[in-house]
Amino acid sequence: MKDSHSAAYAAAGVDIQAGYEGVRLMKPYVERTRIPGVVSGIGGFGGLFAPDLAGMTEPVFVSGTDGVGTKLRIAQLLNKHDTIGIDCVAMCVNDIICAGAKPLFFLDYIAIGKNEAEKVARIVSGVAEGCVQAGCALIGGETAEHPGVMQADDYDIAGFAVGVVDRPKILDSGRIREGDALIGLRSSGVHSNGFSLVRKVFDIEHADLTTPVEALGGRSLGDALLAPTKIYVKPVLALLEGGIDLHGASHITGGGFYENVPRMLPQGLEAFFYAALLPVPPIFELIQKRGNVSEHDMYNTFNMGLGMVLAVPQEQADKAVELLRAAGEAEADVVGRVQAGDAGVSFGEVCPPVV
Repeated sequence: MKDSHSAAYAAAGVDIQAGYEGVRLMKPYVERTRIPGVVSGIGGFGGLFAPDLAGMTEPVFVSGTDGVGTKLRIAQLLNKHDTIGIDCVAMCVNDIICAGAKPLFFLDYIAIGKNEAEKVARIVSGVAEGCVQAGCALIGGETAEHPGVMQADDYDIAGFAVGVVDRPKILDSGRIREGDALIGLRSSGVHSNGFSLVRKVFDIEHADLTTPVEALGGRSLGDALLAPTKIYVKPVLALLEGGIDLHGASHITGGGFYENVPRMLPQGLEAFFYAALLPVPPIFELIQKRGNVSEHDMYNTFNMGLGMVLAVPQEQADKAVELLRAAGEAEADVVGRVQAGDAGVSFGEVCPPVV
């Protein structure tokens, strides 16, 4: 595309050559995500993928789309752009794995004030890393330069994932039973939700984001907030492939416990969490203290240390925890149970009996 250049378009603020350079720089990152089924490389008008549907009686495609939200502002303030793409992938694939769907491919969309090829490539490197962690392919995307609409340093990223599950294996609320054990998978921090509140609490535009903070175990506020969203695809697939009768999964995303956990429950059942076993990382304690945020609002906004909650039969709980830990979730553990009720979510100090 060496002859593709428009002086008039460049004068209007759009550098198409920078776009081509960005594609060139991102190609090695995209290549990392290649898996069986990828038909085309990036650069075409559409991404092509041929799924292997062997062994499925009735394959169902499951899709999810999301962005990163105002967490982007932390990346912009720190000028660190190589992890935010992980968040974008995570927000999509963590949703579709809740239906039991194995992610196949991902596409991203980046809107940016001024197209700096190196910055775009760094963003896409994070997207590629997220795809590697999820076991899916990055098969396409779009970068759009928006001069006059966005400031030169501003950008936004969104994307979508497509996965597949055999219809008889779809996870839905009809599977969950009273007495099921609830297993919690730890989060890496705030993940990608609640950052409008986070930014208000810390007055983020004027905050010190780089100095170590004792309350955060010596981490800086910026590092703690920018920690990428954890991707739970491979551990959940390990359960499904390991013979566990997984009854439900809930991605603890926007709306925290109160909004997300009930999404996997049938009418007449609620999730009861053993409060003493819930791992609340220091960043949430700091947010609550600095912002004088009520405990209810914390659990209704943030993941509070659990990024995914799984429901399994009580008799399979120990085996499920064993499989999850073998798959990399070293701190996976039973944190609650399903019981009769209509509260959606409740908390108490009653713990399971010690065996």
